[in-house]
Amino acid sequence: MFTVDLDKIQRIPVPDSVKRALREILGEDRVLDDDMDRMLYSYDATRIQIPPDVVVIPQTQEEVQKIVHICYENGIPVTPRGAGSGYTGGALALKGGVLISFEKMDKILDIDEENAVARVQPGVVTFTLQKAVERVGLFYPPDPASYKFCTLGGNVAENAGGPRCVKYGVTREYVMELNTVVHTGEIIHTGKPTLKDVAGYDITRLLIGSEGTLGIFTEITLKLIPKPKAKKTAKAIYKDIASVGETVKEIFKAGISPSALEFMDKLAINAVEDFGHFGLPRDAEVLLLIEVDGHPKAVEDEIKEVARICELTGAIKVDIAQTDIEAEKLWEARRALSPAVAKLNRTKINEDIVFPRSYLPEALPQLREIGKKYNLKMVNFGHIGDGNVHANFMINGLDPEEVARAEKAVEEVFDLALRYGGSITGEHGVGITKANFMPKQFKPQEMELMKKIKRVFDPKNLINPGKMGLD
Repeated sequence: MFTVDLDKIQRIPVPDSVKRALREILGEDRVLDDDMDRMLYSYDATRIQIPPDVVVIPQTQEEVQKIVHICYENGIPVTPRGAGSGYTGGALALKGGVLISFEKMDKILDIDEENAVARVQPGVVTFTLQKAVERVGLFYPPDPASYKFCTLGGNVAENAGGPRCVKYGVTREYVMELNTVVHTGEIIHTGKPTLKDVAGYDITRLLIGSEGTLGIFTEITLKLIPKPKAKKTAKAIYKDIASVGETVKEIFKAGISPSALEFMDKLAINAVEDFGHFGLPRDAEVLLLIEVDGHPKAVEDEIKEVARICELTGAIKVDIAQTDIEAEKLWEARRALSPAVAKLNRTKINEDIVFPRSYLPEALPQLREIGKKYNLKMVNFGHIGDGNVHANFMINGLDPEEVARAEKAVEEVFDLALRYGGSITGEHGVGITKANFMPKQFKPQEMELMKKIKRVFDPKNLINPGKMGLD
């Protein structure tokens, strides 16, 4: 839970001389500073509102370089922004200054079929790239829930995941090269478009997931893989959450690698049904969705084995989708979860903790008890196949007593994940909402090392300042 008091944050205004310099580079129509424009770029999925002083909309890498150079020379903070779909405030201009929107840097520059790579600008929507590469028989697996509107630059900054990362890995596994504007306005190029490269430090991996605090991406080269020939989905219904954890363990022990393995509890199921009438069973305590993909024959065998495992580990009913349309409707229901759950109360606190898979049967019941302990409406769903659970508290944000209970509950959720060797975030990042909890996961010397890395890339602390607890 994060509430922001702008009066306590030192915001750095943009002087008229800098605004004039920016307009000389971009023109009047791509430098926005009236109240309405600033409001439109003042929020993300957290619903926290922090307006920037100026919004700039570059179209080229060279324009980004000039923007960063002018701002840094004049001591002005710079905040990069993709689609603003993040859940931790990473794209909010916490300390004012200039916000760089990449909405016009949205071109797929090249799809190299022979080498199976794509070169893109940071404003390309994830779904747009996926459809483009699938037309030539290739596949880009990372699929955040917001994949139809989130952008690849934001995905790289947050190291985004999604349902398919249980088999295919997160964004990090697909980034081969980056062009990044650093504080001097210069471009550093990291990585190679090759499957092997062990020369020097892996700066590319350092930049991925850095939440825009080290530099600003202007070009990304992504690895592609062959598109799977077939896929099948099964739906399993359970009467308790611990059995779901057992199912997950047994599926992997059987040597099956599902392409997606998702769960939702009773409150989540009913929220989705209220939202979109997808035909999910309202009386189910827990629902598990399992997708397998690959060669058609292997897929048929694996989905039948998955169904058998579900039944052996406590599922009271298992159905295998018989058509692509039936399967897609199930996944539409899963993707509708976040907006559906948001309707349950005025304020949604969405945490994305991670557990090692082996501890899920033991940890998941304890997670539910936290909601009961603090008398809060708690909705749990997520990527159970990789241990990434979205724990949502739906509260009345105008009730100070309920907010206080929710803050204590969130801290216990983080403590539970860390007690089992997990993490306070699996894919949403830290941003501003989890910055105060970083010392729970990292020792003082580890935090200091990250701060030193930040200072090497950003000596004045002007590149997306105030994020990840690195100030």
